[in-house]
Amino acid sequence: MNALAQKQDVRLRMAGRAGLALAVLLVLAGCGYQLKGMGLTAPAGVHTIAVSVLENRTAESGIETRFTSDLAYEFTRSKIVQVVDKDKADAVLRGIVLALREDTVSHTARYESDERRVTVTLDLALKGVDGKLIWSRRALSDREAFKVSSDKLATERNRRAAIDVMSKRLAEKVHNAIFQDF
Repeated sequence: MNALAQKQDVRLRMAGRAGLALAVLLVLAGCGYQLKGMGLTAPAGVHTIAVSVLENRTAESGIETRFTSDLAYEFTRSKIVQVVDKDKADAVLRGIVLALREDTVSHTARYESDERRVTVTLDLALKGVDGKLIWSRRALSDREAFKVSSDKLATERNRRAAIDVMSKRLAEKVHNAIFQDF
């Protein structure tokens, strides 16, 4: 194949790829798919929100702070509403960390845990300053697996990392669920 034919072949492949990319975009646009964060709007009259420190009903010290912080960050990041103190808010998000459970997922040959899964359950409610319920979810849960090590400190680091992943994921789910229908 000479140099001219190779250049034409490369151009044809590039044009084919561009056409395929365009077709995929058109299909996605036609099926109602939207990019994250697009199409989310605040409930009527809610321009500011406060995120109260969640109540902790688990034995896990500090978990309420982690989840509260990630919720506040998610609302701050999206900029759909402004996160403010309770006395300046149009709505307040309150909740409870109901449960934290740990289960073994897999075992080693000596029947020791090789991998565990941590599950967290929350109850959350967003209420207007008038006390009217705007949004709520009961028994909202998520889970994340983590590796167990012979080093107890490494296992605890893995466990905490799994809780952090869940906290961020749940914060995003809550944020999107609150603003999805408005």
